[in-house]
Amino acid sequence: MTRNQVPPAPSLDRAGDIRAGFARTDDGMELYYRVIGRTGPWIVCCNGVGVSTFFFRYITEAFRGDHRVVVWDYRGHGRSTPPPEPVHEADLSMARNTRDLFTVMDAAGVDGPAVLMGHSMGCQVILQAAIDGPERVAGLVPMFGTYGRPLDTFMDSSLARPAFDLLYKVARWGGKSGTRALLPLYDNPLAAAVGGWTGLVDRHYADHVDIDRYMDHLVQMDPRIFLRMVSLMADHDTGPHLPEIACPTLIIAAEKDLFTPLHRSHAMQRALPNAELMVLADGSHAAIVEHPESIERRIRRWFREQLAELHA
Repeated sequence: MTRNQVPPAPSLDRAGDIRAGFARTDDGMELYYRVIGRTGPWIVCCNGVGVSTFFFRYITEAFRGDHRVVVWDYRGHGRSTPPPEPVHEADLSMARNTRDLFTVMDAAGVDGPAVLMGHSMGCQVILQAAIDGPERVAGLVPMFGTYGRPLDTFMDSSLARPAFDLLYKVARWGGKSGTRALLPLYDNPLAAAVGGWTGLVDRHYADHVDIDRYMDHLVQMDPRIFLRMVSLMADHDTGPHLPEIACPTLIIAAEKDLFTPLHRSHAMQRALPNAELMVLADGSHAAIVEHPESIERRIRRWFREQLAELHA
């Protein structure tokens, strides 16, 4: 499938290879997931904050014929249950997301070690999963994200973290209605242009369908959930534990990713015992939907070379 082709909506009628459900967590949340593909090794995908499963649509389309691919939504994202009030006290930490990931894997029927793929914040989730449950992880593919404290290097600016902390403080003071006043920043015709300027997306490569889905989802979700999760993501750091992660890892980075500067991916590769690095020379933070064919080819090569027993 080429980048500009939009896959049809999931349906059990399409070759019968899609099933969906809800995983119930230990504290009563319902997490939405889908399994695409009937047979083959497991791939489990973890989204970035504020994103639903649509950013992995090229991965699912590429691998559904010979893998079983799981996509799912964090709390308060997509069709998953939102956290209880007060949101600013909700546990939306990376440790919580990792436990939720394992719950989803159990509900989806993942019966062996899986390759975990993460985009943006999802990189932190899958790295934490490899630390907490190494027996469940066959390999890692962190894409366009870092191993911890992402706001410290966001756009390589020392002002990013203080600016967010101020924004979050104001948002908490304003409550749900006050926080929602931020949404017009995203829900307007300039959203794609702003995305290009900030480095979220390269407008020359990204399909507007993908970016529109991202913006639509961000507008529909409770902004307090987004900000709460970012605040906890900002303090999370797997860096000290990276040398403990022994499984094969393929880091995929983008030269023009302003959100996650390239030097963070190089640092991750140096710290991990068994890591390779692919750099997309003309990609942005959203390169997962800008260069899907290149990403698929590199992942398949990595499967052959590093995980041949699972991905023969």
